[in-house]
Amino acid sequence: MLSQIRNSLLIVLLALSLIACDKQGVFDTYKPISSKQWHKDSIVAFNITPPDTINPYNLFVNLRNTNAYQFSNLFLIVEMQFPHGKTIKDTLEYYMAEPSGKLLGTGITDTKENKLWYKEGVVFKENGTYKVAIQHAMRERGKVNGVVDLEGITDVGFRIERILKQD
Repeated sequence: MLSQIRNSLLIVLLALSLIACDKQGVFDTYKPISSKQWHKDSIVAFNITPPDTINPYNLFVNLRNTNAYQFSNLFLIVEMQFPHGKTIKDTLEYYMAEPSGKLLGTGITDTKENKLWYKEGVVFKENGTYKVAIQHAMRERGKVNGVVDLEGITDVGFRIERILKQD
């Protein structure tokens, strides 16, 4: 019993030390896709209050996907709304699999985690809350209408990293 408690404590301490080593992360949050499919009209939104209006940051869209993801790429519409009303909307394409069909990303199980570049060197010049909205825009080859329910995406996240200065 005592050895089980000690082992559990060691695991918790190891996990906390790994989390504490992330010196770049300023904001890192995932939201689960509520059903097993990501509906084309379902928007995953994040409210962000940046730490300052001076330093540049790198922005990422994070995804978790399973082997049920059937495509080699992914199209996303990412919209950033500034505190004073300005909006920037981007349509982005990311590769999700190698030509062989093997899914990209990290992870040893059938769930892969992907850290996808969104914007580099962003300075949040306005004080206040920014809103980032992410929606998929997938189409099947040769079809006009989009994929209504995208299978295999389990979580959508957004990450802001400070840019560490090189010595």
